[in-house]
Amino acid sequence: MPGPLKGTKVLELAQIMAGPACGLMLADLGADVIKIEKIPEGDDSRKFLPPDVKGESAAFMIMNRGKRGLGLNLKDKMGIDIFKKMVAKSDVVVENFRKGTLERLGIGYEELKKINPKIILCEISGYGRTGPYANKGGFDLVAQGASGLMSITGESKEKPPMKVGAPLTDITAGILGATGVLAALINREKTGLGQKVDTSLFEAGIIHTYWQSAIAGATGSSPGPLGSAHPLTAPYQAFKTKDKWITIGASNQNSWMNLIKALKREDLNKDERFCDNKNRMKNLNALVEILNTELTKKTSQEWLAIFDKKGLPCGPINSILDMHVDSQTIHRKMIIDVENKKAGKSKAIGMPIKFSNTNNEKFIGSPTLGEHTNQILEEFGFSITDIDKFKKNKVII
Repeated sequence: MPGPLKGTKVLELAQIMAGPACGLMLADLGADVIKIEKIPEGDDSRKFLPPDVKGESAAFMIMNRGKRGLGLNLKDKMGIDIFKKMVAKSDVVVENFRKGTLERLGIGYEELKKINPKIILCEISGYGRTGPYANKGGFDLVAQGASGLMSITGESKEKPPMKVGAPLTDITAGILGATGVLAALINREKTGLGQKVDTSLFEAGIIHTYWQSAIAGATGSSPGPLGSAHPLTAPYQAFKTKDKWITIGASNQNSWMNLIKALKREDLNKDERFCDNKNRMKNLNALVEILNTELTKKTSQEWLAIFDKKGLPCGPINSILDMHVDSQTIHRKMIIDVENKKAGKSKAIGMPIKFSNTNNEKFIGSPTLGEHTNQILEEFGFSITDIDKFKKNKVII
């Protein structure tokens, strides 16, 4: 069976990461996502070089697989007319411009819903479309700082602030946008009307502070960074073994008992400092020192085999390439090969959601700039004569 969103047409006006992440999620769910890029240069991430594969940006390709490409000049009235005609026959528009950009172009939500009352407009911005920061631009680094994430990331308060390694707020905002679109599509089935979906990098960062916000709300104090440790339970962090680092998640009393049995240190449970989670958290430094002494006696593989046998949550700390070849990654098809017209075969991240009754596997690579322009415009009712005129006037690529 086709993907659950088959038959849903999405116009993606977004670029770089947050908006394209939303489009990528929807494409993987079966939607026909048409990536509309500015001309002549296209999505800014096409210039994120190096690395590249035969001249094509690896960054662009990984965010835009499974989509069709259209190069369109929205600064030209003719380009706006083309877009409006496409809106009339589409379900969703995704954009991540600054506030007011679509309105200045004459294609804001109020205009779009006149053209198509069923249209769903997903707006992903830095801070949301309302509030005192609504006019500010959005960048992952800035959002991680403003949302509190950088205050809880790193080793300690005495060291410089550190962001999460991945562009967490960008990616999460894209996922939130896709979630909002899905909810709006369900609501449209009930009401017959579309609506505007509004989310942001700022809010995407805030939702990752659930535990720390719980602590701050209950105590009146902001928790700081703990390295790889957990703010509420211990031991739950990375530990050094004889050769490498591993993670151990002894997050409850049962897993704690499994850990000390595996270490042959059952005596630790008789120590009042470590007898329950409250005391383990209170004496975390002393506990970590003891555990490190034990764990450096064997290699990572030796400990992981022992812990797995005990059913203790644990794992290696993989590099990105290690993750790419991990047997679970391969089994779940999370690293896939896709074809790009110019680059040929390249690696991409697969769909993280699996369905029992619908097919959500898309192994189509990202489009080259304007690769599907003719095909798309013909589908929307434009003639070959129209398309030739648009090209002559440099409205499309």
